[in-house]
Amino acid sequence: MINIAVLGYGTVGSGVVEVLHTNHESIKKRAGEEINIKYVLDLRDFPGDPVEEILVHDYEEIINDPEVDIVVEVMGGIEPAHTFVKRALEAGKNVCTSNKALVAKYGPELMEIAKGKDINFLFEASCGGGIPIIRALNSSLTADVVDEITGILNGTTNYMLYKMDTEGCAFGEVLKEAQEMGYAEADPTADIEGHDAGRKIAILSSLAYGRFVNYEDVYMEGITKITPEDMEYARALGMKVKLLATSRKVKDSYYAMVAPFMVNKSSPLYSVDGVFNAVFVHANMLGDAMFYGSGAGKLPTASAVVADVVDAAKHLHRNIMTNWSNDPLSLQEMDEVEGRFFVRLQDAAIDEIEDAWGQVQTVELDTLSDEIGVLTSSMKQKRYKAGAEKLGDRVISMIRIKD
Repeated sequence: MINIAVLGYGTVGSGVVEVLHTNHESIKKRAGEEINIKYVLDLRDFPGDPVEEILVHDYEEIINDPEVDIVVEVMGGIEPAHTFVKRALEAGKNVCTSNKALVAKYGPELMEIAKGKDINFLFEASCGGGIPIIRALNSSLTADVVDEITGILNGTTNYMLYKMDTEGCAFGEVLKEAQEMGYAEADPTADIEGHDAGRKIAILSSLAYGRFVNYEDVYMEGITKITPEDMEYARALGMKVKLLATSRKVKDSYYAMVAPFMVNKSSPLYSVDGVFNAVFVHANMLGDAMFYGSGAGKLPTASAVVADVVDAAKHLHRNIMTNWSNDPLSLQEMDEVEGRFFVRLQDAAIDEIEDAWGQVQTVELDTLSDEIGVLTSSMKQKRYKAGAEKLGDRVISMIRIKD
């Protein structure tokens, strides 16, 4: 029998308990042994819930119990999660987590401890909820050199942009609705400013490229400035606006960013709507591949956590190799990154616009007769910025184009 302790009995923690109970027999077959939940840690009481029988309020009971083989951390946040996880690993206990903030900040440290103890620190659920992208990068794509990862990695913002596109809602209106439906937190900053997606692309990039990408180095731009008018232009161009987290290898350099992009119908990401997530990967031998599914939610996320529990159970005293070193990956300055831009302008003549950016494709909407939209050719961001500076306050807004 393999004993586990679950830290946190919130949405994901209760989901982990449910998955382990509901699929008990099939999980036992896959793990090769019975998985027994010996403890659940939470500060709260849950009167009438069967979890009462195994509920503890003091972490010391778990850390000092030599029978606990695997610790499942689903508390979220940095502290006390970091302290608890580090102590568990140092005590020789495997750890499975869904905590992207923890992995993005302390992943290298925690994996190094696990490696030294010949145990595992696993985090499949940290980047795409129920989408098995980390296991794919870590094992299925080991014969390939990955040169791009681009994903819709935040279900909240994808839902909001979908509603703005299909119903013409303003940002504030759709944010309020997302909060009422439980998709957005009371403080939605991490989602709408791109921080959540930034942590996830940092983790995925670290695995894909074999060196540590610090999420604080990832350029992050949110969706707070996106308007229903932007959606009108996107439809006129046969595109949709998506918040993309993307990293690419360009020759010998790498960049990583989170920003709104206009996505063409030819992209597999075009049809990813609502709260769903997707991760597009390009590798030199495989070519294109996409992983799609529920990026959040109680049971999809819990399913990914339990998959890690099974993996840890099968490798209790053997470290699973990962393509992630502690050496930092230096990222290209954003000014050097090339791309195309969609720009909305007012009171600007075409010759002035083309003087700033070269030849452009124009887009005009009958409903917005006092402005014009233009698509630039591919250029470095520093050239775009220089042109925008020249045109000054005539530039209303800019959205990047995903090619």
